Amino acid sequence: MYILCTMITMGIESSCDETSVAILRDGRVLSSLTHSQAEHAIYGGVVPEVASRAHLERIDGLAKAAMEQGGVGPKEIDLIAVTDSPGLAGALLVGVSFALGMHAAHGIPITGVNHLEGHICSLFIAQDGIDNTNVPMPFIVLLASGGHTAVYKYASFGDCELLGRTVDDAAGEAFDKVGKLLGFPYPAGRAIELEAAKAPNDSRPEITFPVARFSDPDKRYCFSFSGLKTAVKNFISKSGEHYINDNRPALCAAFQRAVVNSLVCNVEAAAAEYGIKTAAIAGGVACNGFLRSAMRKRLGGGNVICPPPSLCTDNGAMIAMAGQLMRQNNRLRFPVMDPGRGI
Repeated sequence: MYILCTMITMGIESSCDETSVAILRDGRVLSSLTHSQAEHAIYGGVVPEVASRAHLERIDGLAKAAMEQGGVGPKEIDLIAVTDSPGLAGALLVGVSFALGMHAAHGIPITGVNHLEGHICSLFIAQDGIDNTNVPMPFIVLLASGGHTAVYKYASFGDCELLGRTVDDAAGEAFDKVGKLLGFPYPAGRAIELEAAKAPNDSRPEITFPVARFSDPDKRYCFSFSGLKTAVKNFISKSGEHYINDNRPALCAAFQRAVVNSLVCNVEAAAAEYGIKTAAIAGGVACNGFLRSAMRKRLGGGNVICPPPSLCTDNGAMIAMAGQLMRQNNRLRFPVMDPGRGI
């Protein structure tokens, strides 16, 4: 249980291709503004130099607009929380530099935040009619996004044990790469989900894809999606354009089932091993309705916690929430960029 002190926090997120600034008061969002960089669609993926330039062009305006919408000025902000790891080095540098400028100009306390911890802290942001400061603990949390896929046992803030992570592609990355093979624009996760929804159940039972499993006990909760991506690529090449065009929904449904089955099986197994009933999903892939539905079916609807979609993708609100909890638990740290650091 978290008892939040009265404080106003600015959260700044710029680790990849979203520039986001949010203002929180006591775990509740006053404002949250995010610019998603459409520039990368023509490349089929994020180009680091393009991302950094776009962050630089947007961050000052977003910060001013977030403060205006939140009804606060710099003198009323008690803490600035900024993503400093992991992420693209240049993109992180823009957010951290802007936060340090605010810190120097106004004397506001500052803390660096781990991007992955921020995603998990999105679970604790208060929503209308829902007090998420009382999430049952411990819980198993799946963090799945374009850059990260991992399962953790979360006992309390600061006590988060990594159980397994992807050994190659992240789940969201697999969606994007398969989407590119099928001609969907980047990012492709939502397009694949919508296309899969058009397929009647078992309309093409011959379309199936493998789900990676590890025999090594130390990797029992790890993921691998590179083989799945290759299987889809080979299937498309072998089947031919006409067949793929006629059966695109079934193909998307089969691919999505394979990814979701891999994710849910590991969460379910971890929950059983540790005797934990509550599970949570965070990160951009948590927007996927099929994943949410599968988790609730396997673990029980009342046992699964999901943030709203607006808090699943990269956003400043989750970083502000993490910063607030860091201050409450005396864990503030000066931003130290380390693009490869995880939790």
